[in-house]
Amino acid sequence: MKLEELLRQVPGEPVFRAGFLAGSSESLSVLRLQLSRWVGAGKLIQLAKGLYTLAEPYRKLTPHPFVLANAMKKASYVSLQSALAHFGMIPEHVPTVTSVTTQRPARVETPLGRFLFRHVKKSWFNGYTQVDLGSGQKAFVATPEKALLDLVYLTPGADDYEFLVELRLQNLTRLDREVLIRLAGTSKSPKLERAAKLIERLMDEEGGREL
Repeated sequence: MKLEELLRQVPGEPVFRAGFLAGSSESLSVLRLQLSRWVGAGKLIQLAKGLYTLAEPYRKLTPHPFVLANAMKKASYVSLQSALAHFGMIPEHVPTVTSVTTQRPARVETPLGRFLFRHVKKSWFNGYTQVDLGSGQKAFVATPEKALLDLVYLTPGADDYEFLVELRLQNLTRLDREVLIRLAGTSKSPKLERAAKLIERLMDEEGGREL
């Protein structure tokens, strides 16, 4: 395969897998060797085994970090501080994209950013939706309620009022009380149920400040 043929096949793809190109005349092993050479030449960026994106100036679309995170682990969705920052619920910029997965936890460093994958049990792998990120890109991201509860779930001692205050949560009107309480209840976790009540308290306090 020549580079021109590759560019014709993936012009608007933010990321692609070697298997996506397997319909070409080369065998998959030969194709992977060619892809490796292009990575070495700086024409491609390898994000994970078999996962690539075009390097500049060849790519027409800069891949959104959430799209990259979803592609690195198929059974995953963006959550915790990354989702909360996306929804404008915490003031800080979050340089590492954190996702939730039922697979093994992992930390991945790439030329396009840092990615952290936190493990949860299958029964807690829910509460996410597909979000439009612009430029035709979409990714699975936790709802605001689930992102906050995921953070509590994965952080020791997070069912504490002072911990939640230190998050400097904002725009709490984005939270749906019924969804928050329902999610905490279905978890059957006393920790999450306690945290949900404390989050409701913060919602009431924020509402009082706005009056």
